[in-house]
Amino acid sequence: MAGTEAIGDGDVGEEAPANEGFANGYTFFRSFRHEPECFVPTFPPLQNDLILRTARGEATERTPVWMMRQAGRYLPEYQEVRSEHAFFDVVQTPELAAEVTLQPIDRFPLDAAIIFSDILVIPQALGLEVEMVSGKGPHFPNPVETPGDLERLVDPDVDDTLGHVFDALTLTRQELEGRVPLIGFSGAPWTLMAYSIEGGGSKNYKQARAWLYRHPEAAKTFLQRMTDVIVEYLVGQVDAGAQLLQVFDSWAGLLGPKTFRTFALPYLEQIVDGVKAEHPDVPMIVFAKDAPYALESLAETAYDVISLDWTMDPQAARLLVGEKAVLQGNLDPCALYAAPDDIRREVQHMLAGFGSQKHIANLGHGMHPDHDPDHARVFVEAVREQSEQMRTVS
Repeated sequence: MAGTEAIGDGDVGEEAPANEGFANGYTFFRSFRHEPECFVPTFPPLQNDLILRTARGEATERTPVWMMRQAGRYLPEYQEVRSEHAFFDVVQTPELAAEVTLQPIDRFPLDAAIIFSDILVIPQALGLEVEMVSGKGPHFPNPVETPGDLERLVDPDVDDTLGHVFDALTLTRQELEGRVPLIGFSGAPWTLMAYSIEGGGSKNYKQARAWLYRHPEAAKTFLQRMTDVIVEYLVGQVDAGAQLLQVFDSWAGLLGPKTFRTFALPYLEQIVDGVKAEHPDVPMIVFAKDAPYALESLAETAYDVISLDWTMDPQAARLLVGEKAVLQGNLDPCALYAAPDDIRREVQHMLAGFGSQKHIANLGHGMHPDHDPDHARVFVEAVREQSEQMRTVS
């Protein structure tokens, strides 16, 4: 997760020129999405499908593990790339995005890669300007302040405006050489609307929340515009090579149960239903951060996996969700500041809470910029070793 919910942090850059071709000879994917008879990407055989089998609810030999923001500022090799390229230059240049996506895969024994991008590419596609300000994070110079401002939104050609993400997915899938599956993602409509109205990060997003009461119909219009683009975007990601998808609703916890049911849940449902209509076999994860009240409702949707933040009790979540969904999470990211033996004990406690099956190990949110990469390795290796032992004992 980058800056917001992608995988790094950053500034604004320029989109890579289209149709120049990849260094390995593969043509840019965006030009061919609507002409599948001309070009269907082919990929190396998958060697590790553990996370896909788990996401489908199958019994597995151990617990798969990956980390939100597993590529990003805590890795020195990422810092080397960023020393020469602005953040959105990396996001919008397929070769650079692929390089950064692969960095944690080359370093750690992870079970999935997640494409390097940012959730705020959706507001950008709708015509809103987004900057990344050093020390501040995302900034919208001209936020959506009134319902009249919705007239500034455009109906994007998703292949054109977000084609760089599709190209990065295709290239990354090739360069992974089948080592692990590739995850694509998007932000959720409510979270993206919150950023767009507030103009950036906020502790309480009061301006965005006020819209739900002052301008409820305009809010629904805005959310629907986001949703329609997100569905097309995620379908395109699968067409380009994504094998698993995650939807990040980072600010779901700022909504109460009633407002969540009105302004978040219906659009999350539209997204999973729309994508599954095109790609029914692609597993989908939903992460509604800080919203334990949403678990039962999310379990009734078509999402295969529900991700938990570190404040949620996995045993209580399992009672609410039952066997309707796989669970993901949820080690407190700050646990990685502990000594290695303490990290291993925290992993043991986490795994015991989730049980030996229907669990994808992850953090309860993303990696921090000052995390020690060696401690990330301890986390990943502890999940692998201890989950195998759990299955041997059981």
